[in-house]
Amino acid sequence: MSAPAETSPAPHHRGQGQSIDLLGKIAQLQGHWQPRVVAEMNDYQFKVVKIAGEFLWHQHSDTDETFIVLGGQLRIDLRDASGSIRALHLQAGQMAVIPQGLEHKPFAQAEVKLLLIEPRGVANTGDGEAGARTVANDLWV
Repeated sequence: MSAPAETSPAPHHRGQGQSIDLLGKIAQLQGHWQPRVVAEMNDYQFKVVKIAGEFLWHQHSDTDETFIVLGGQLRIDLRDASGSIRALHLQAGQMAVIPQGLEHKPFAQAEVKLLLIEPRGVANTGDGEAGARTVANDLWV
């Protein structure tokens, strides 16, 4: 796993009332699968992340999660309660909202740049136990 990006505590303005260069923020990230907060709105955080390869199956039982593709091609596999699997395919400029409780697994054959929108405190690996891919919350870039 790559080294995490340099991070800092939440700025007093929480990214509000200013222009934020999302691709510039992503360029500061040192590794993949290391989401970092760039702004907050009420109890929601906007996080940038670079991904490559396959993540793990997980779900967020208490919240929806939004994926906005800024660069690259993303596949999100979705597994419903019956075990049926289908895939969403997203290109740069497209987004998807994954409903709460729906198991999902992001995959990127080549590097993808994303903006994630989710409530503050949501674990990137979902409801399960923390593991090697779990990152700390509230890390800003």
